[in-house]
Amino acid sequence: MDVIRLLPDSVANQIAAGEVIQRPASCLKELVENSLDAGAHSIRVLVRDAGKSLIQVIDDGSGMSVSDARMAFERHATSKISNAQDLFHLRTMGFRGEALPSICAVAQVKMTTRRASDEVGTLLEIAGTQVQKQEPCQCAVGTSIQVQNLFFNVPARRRFLKSDQTELRNLITTFQHIVLVYPDVSFTFVSDDEILYDLPVGSLKQRIEGVFGKSKSKLYTSQLLEIEQQTELVTIRGFVGKPEAASKQAQQFLFVNGRFMRHPYFHKAVLQAYAGMLSAEMMPPYFIYFDISPESIDVNVHPTKTEIKFADEQSIFPILMATVRAALGKFNVVPSIDFLGGNIEIPVSNEMMRASAKAPELHVSSGYNPFTPQKEKVSSHWQELYEPLKQVQVQQTELPQLQESETLHPQSVAGGYIVCAKDSGLMLVHARRAHITILYNQLVAQLQSHRGVSQQLLFAEPLTVSADEQPVLEALLPDLGSLGFELVKVSPSTYDITALPSVLGNQNAATALRAIIARAADGQSDIHADMQQRIALTLAQSAAIPMGKNLSEAEMTGILDRLFALSSYRITPDGKTVVVWLSAEEIARRF
Repeated sequence: MDVIRLLPDSVANQIAAGEVIQRPASCLKELVENSLDAGAHSIRVLVRDAGKSLIQVIDDGSGMSVSDARMAFERHATSKISNAQDLFHLRTMGFRGEALPSICAVAQVKMTTRRASDEVGTLLEIAGTQVQKQEPCQCAVGTSIQVQNLFFNVPARRRFLKSDQTELRNLITTFQHIVLVYPDVSFTFVSDDEILYDLPVGSLKQRIEGVFGKSKSKLYTSQLLEIEQQTELVTIRGFVGKPEAASKQAQQFLFVNGRFMRHPYFHKAVLQAYAGMLSAEMMPPYFIYFDISPESIDVNVHPTKTEIKFADEQSIFPILMATVRAALGKFNVVPSIDFLGGNIEIPVSNEMMRASAKAPELHVSSGYNPFTPQKEKVSSHWQELYEPLKQVQVQQTELPQLQESETLHPQSVAGGYIVCAKDSGLMLVHARRAHITILYNQLVAQLQSHRGVSQQLLFAEPLTVSADEQPVLEALLPDLGSLGFELVKVSPSTYDITALPSVLGNQNAATALRAIIARAADGQSDIHADMQQRIALTLAQSAAIPMGKNLSEAEMTGILDRLFALSSYRITPDGKTVVVWLSAEEIARRF
């Protein structure tokens, strides 16, 4: 009995959908890219329940005929290529002919489309690859596709979707990847009847400002420097951030031929251009666009089309690094030297010229004979050169057991450290890190018990967030309420802070909240994972005493008493040393 059989198209499409349509964001990407390939000048995106219930894309593109509308949902049906050689000349976003059949295999799809030359359009309804309806209809020129109940027939895939806030963040990120490439197309993004983005046609700089500048107190693009370089191999343009614009969660985007890509090798080239200007944890923002011959790249590597291979990436690396560094040098951020431009002109003052015109004085030893063996004179003090190497490095040892009846007499030293002397040695405590550790444990306890202590503000403090920060903040609201924050939503992007945790004192509540949002958004998985610990650590760092603050003896004693009452006080929650013990023997070895 034969056991090998051909799978039905419905099953094959569901298997293909597993690679192409992984989440609502994947569906949105394919639909919007189809609209762009159709020559749309205006695209409107509407989603409900983070795309789980509805994803609708409306465009004013070329539209489709009756037969094309039906054929578009067949596997490997495409207008982008006709033979294998066309894969090496791609200028369109899509080309495989897999997106629409994959979407309709796992969702309920309704499409209306009309060409400008047609008097009536076409309505097509498909659910799980089965055509439910096809008939003429009245509709505007262009195409409108509604994807409803994604994964309705694959419940296992639907269960693996993340929370609505996480999926909405993924939708917004995918939307940003597209709109940043097409400033000549107007885009609108509506989530649950709230307009998150309304981006008109404009320049690339205006588009970047429209996407990321909404929550900033000053123009986001004022911290960006323009780059542009044309070579026979590649054309590079875009913007890179000034060193002072660097942050731990900077916006970083690479595009090639109008397509977003991930490329760690080129990312390294950008970082090397900033060598010596940024600390290890700070990252510069950049928006870099490559224009290269389609024959020199391969986009047919992965279904998501974000992993792209370059035929000569080793040659592009130094071009990119030099382009970024030249932009930094042009704006007097770093000195710029053209190693390929011939001689370097260095301005010299008249005084320097007169001084350099004097002949150098030469001192000749008439008794020196290079052929006579010379006995090397060795300094009698050569041992002193190695004295620093003989110093014994101080190693941390276990802290001695502190007796409850023992009284510590702390002293403050410069730099923000607390010193406690004992018969057996010295104890050094980093005051700020000790305070962070204390506040962190206090805040975690409040989060777990939902009993945060808050203080009301006399005047509400406004907080404006960007579209990609808004779902993160919505997910954090329950935990922020447990800490003592009270926020009132005024508009989709604006909140009023009416109360804040008492540990913050007189500090700026909006600044603390922005730090919490940034740390929460930094996670690559579900934003609820270990979220309470992230919130507690960020808030503790915001509320802790500043480094180097002078403390009274009572304040130092209070910090030490609360610190040593904790079960773990040697390191901060993020792994930094809090307490160092120097035994009497170690101190003696230092002398």
